[in-house]
Amino acid sequence: MRTATLKRTTAETDIALTLTLDGSGNGVIDTGVGFLDHMLTLFAKHGRFDLSVVCRGDTHVDFHHTTEDVGIVLGQALQQCLGDKKGIVRYGSMLLPMDEALILTAIDLSGRSCLSYHLTMPTQKVGDFDTELVEEFFLALVRMCPMALHIRQLAGTNTHHIIEGAFKSFGRSLRAAVRIDDAHRDEIPSTKGVL
Repeated sequence: MRTATLKRTTAETDIALTLTLDGSGNGVIDTGVGFLDHMLTLFAKHGRFDLSVVCRGDTHVDFHHTTEDVGIVLGQALQQCLGDKKGIVRYGSMLLPMDEALILTAIDLSGRSCLSYHLTMPTQKVGDFDTELVEEFFLALVRMCPMALHIRQLAGTNTHHIIEGAFKSFGRSLRAAVRIDDAHRDEIPSTKGVL
């Protein structure tokens, strides 16, 4: 079972997180940031991951530390779940329509951190959530679980739909990339022999 349970406490956030890659899509999320909870629930459902997150952060300041730190811990948990990456497919991509929004994500679990992020937000906020924090979340995640992650917006005028499309597409791309390739389950998917 590819599962990781982590706890991270700083002066800004206190996070407990459990991730199971081979799950059923159950998300039990309580970060204190409603919009982030919604996005992580979508990520878990569309990735078919079981994800539990409880975060107590300095949301009286703003949502930056909570969003970034949850990305950090989720990235650490993903890295732990993947281990030596033996048998994984490694690559995944998804072109996902969300009403008028069309979002492409592509992943290479390469062991090298690269975020190529191209979302254009029509508004600075969705409710009380600063939309610039979406990039901060993904940056934190790829730093802790080194991967090449490309996020492209091909269409979209509604900020909520654009972000929702990104999280759903990311979940589905990651689901494809972490899947065990039964025909090659004892192999590292790289000519280098290591990822």
